[in-house]
Amino acid sequence: MIDLSQETEALARRVADARHVTVDTAVRQALEASAHAAGVPLEPSCPRDTSAESVAMRRERLRRIVGELATLPVLDPRSPRDIMDDINAL
Repeated sequence: MIDLSQETEALARRVADARHVTVDTAVRQALEASAHAAGVPLEPSCPRDTSAESVAMRRERLRRIVGELATLPVLDPRSPRDIMDDINAL
């Protein structure tokens, strides 16, 4: 077990709450990003939980994300090709 200061633990909880993830997930993601930036190789992650409950939770999370994306406004009605052509012309 790692002994953390109250300030560090409070920060981890605030980050986790803001991202709607567990504290463990928030800390792991931060450490993975830091490891990647430092060139530290990551060990293979644990196999994904394939229980029916876990799969249902992932599907529901994905459904919510897709729903949120679907409500975003279209800021540029051009096709992706037209946008890339304009960017490449710069």
